[in-house]
Amino acid sequence: MLDYRKFYINGAWVNPANPNDLQVINPATEQPCAVISLGDQADTDAAVSAARRAFATWQHSTKAERLDLLNAIRTEYLKRAEDMAQATTMEMGAPISMSRNQQVTSGTYHIDGFIDALTDFEFEEPVKNGAGEMILKEPIGVSALITPWNWPMNQVFLKVIPAIATGGTCVLKPSEISPLSAQIFSEVMHAAGVPAGVYNMVNGDGVGVGSQLSAHKDVDMISFTGSTRAGKLISKSAADTIKRVTLELGGKGANVVFADADERAVKRGVLHMMNNTGQSCNAPSRMLVEQPYYDEAVEIAAKTAQNHSVGDPATEGRHMGTLASEAQFNKVQDLIQTGLDEGARLVAGGLGRPDGLNCGYYARPTIFADVTPDMTLYREEVFGPVLVMSPFDTEEQAYEMANDTDYGLTNYVQTGDSARANRAARAMRSGMIRINGEGGTGYSPFGGYKQSGNGREGGKWGLEDFIEVKHITGWSS
Repeated sequence: MLDYRKFYINGAWVNPANPNDLQVINPATEQPCAVISLGDQADTDAAVSAARRAFATWQHSTKAERLDLLNAIRTEYLKRAEDMAQATTMEMGAPISMSRNQQVTSGTYHIDGFIDALTDFEFEEPVKNGAGEMILKEPIGVSALITPWNWPMNQVFLKVIPAIATGGTCVLKPSEISPLSAQIFSEVMHAAGVPAGVYNMVNGDGVGVGSQLSAHKDVDMISFTGSTRAGKLISKSAADTIKRVTLELGGKGANVVFADADERAVKRGVLHMMNNTGQSCNAPSRMLVEQPYYDEAVEIAAKTAQNHSVGDPATEGRHMGTLASEAQFNKVQDLIQTGLDEGARLVAGGLGRPDGLNCGYYARPTIFADVTPDMTLYREEVFGPVLVMSPFDTEEQAYEMANDTDYGLTNYVQTGDSARANRAARAMRSGMIRINGEGGTGYSPFGGYKQSGNGREGGKWGLEDFIEVKHITGWSS
């Protein structure tokens, strides 16, 4: 069993102030695969203090120095790509092929975007038509970065890299469910030569280290990705010290499918929903289908789900792995039962594990049809492989249904009419719109409206989240 009890503070691996062991569970075997220690206030204080001391000098580093460091991190990360893939599969159950091709590569994808954005980023800008007026863009200071278990490296790179690229310093608290990848990432940072204290990592849970960071007087900013419930608590805790808080929270994305959509639209939507075992905040979890096409779409969706294989994450292939934890498995099962109790029509999947899988947190790819806005599954984020389907009659009704949610992260539209696709993109209230299966790049912003959070990650927007703007008059050039 792996021993990852130490924390990375001030450029060194250190023992916890007061050991508090937690076993990391492999969700495919339900057995321990590693042990970490949960930090306490002394560990949090040590990490924040190291970051605060390092900020005194790192804030004055040049853009060229930071770009050199980012390129060094990228080089070291690529050396550890297979180690990272194996760790991700072990800790949260993503199939190894997916870990290699999506989970790990998301880190490279984002650091490339940040390198490009930083190259063009101007930290000093004269005010237009303002004689002697200058805008300086300065690092916000010490950032606490709290990341989730579902896309470990995706979120670590989206937070750590812009924090240090803008001249700030940071403390990372990864999810206690997926700490193995963060351990390897910290080893990457050390090998890349990140100056002591610029990057620190302390394991812990939300109640402990998470809450301590949120309330800490020497932390200038919190960047959190996770549940909307936790995001609200963090915001309240941070309010006493008026920290900047950026949040990337839940979603209940609508996938609006018009009758003229291409023949693969429904299948594409189902497979997207089942990717990462449905554990993605931007998943297209509500499929809204134009009435003339609805019955056929339900048949296609059911068949796609029934044919989607589920299996051992350690085995290569295009199958679905496990849910990340027992708690997540139980939540998904409870919500499937709620769907049945409230009268939604089950057309694929359902309760329990797939046939032949008696151990591991495996769930069935599940489709519910005829789901109405008053049902729990229409409104609550399942965060599992559960897709709900509902019909609509008119274009206007489709957008009204899509917007009828507390969330606003990503919505989708499938249509052969480009003018209608553009109308849909304008009408739906979310931070991202995806038309006919087209994805984004590492240079684009990621974030949502409403209770899906605030702030944007990725590219120049991700850099700006970690910047303070200073206006100066009487500046001499």
